[in-house]
Amino acid sequence: MASTELVAGNHNDAWNLKEHLQTAIKQMKQIGLKVAGAYFNADPGFDTKAARKTCFNHDIVPNIKENKRNRKKTKRGPKRLFDETVYKDRFASERSFAWIDKFRGLLLRFDREDANFLGGHHIAFAMINLRHVLAPL
Repeated sequence: MASTELVAGNHNDAWNLKEHLQTAIKQMKQIGLKVAGAYFNADPGFDTKAARKTCFNHDIVPNIKENKRNRKKTKRGPKRLFDETVYKDRFASERSFAWIDKFRGLLLRFDREDANFLGGHHIAFAMINLRHVLAPL
């Protein structure tokens, strides 16, 4: 389930992150998922005060690797929670994005229409899934 609309690729990772997180959390609650105690597992590009505060406000554990570029001095106080084992699990989704990157038209975004671009992603995922379903045959 995506929580954002299609946007231009010239934004950093944390662009509108607070709003996108709040939308995703709202959607998860609407379909009956319990978010309390869940992990927000993200790489250093998402290490922002707003993201951590949003997670804490919804009882979500922010498992975000610290972005060293965000500060000039070492953080005072208790060390931030970070579980390396949980962090490694995020590569399942990263691998999915890498599979999509094999489709050059989607990687470079030749389509100007959002519907065409989204349709291209649906076709790519269908092809990826078919490849895995038909592989044992």
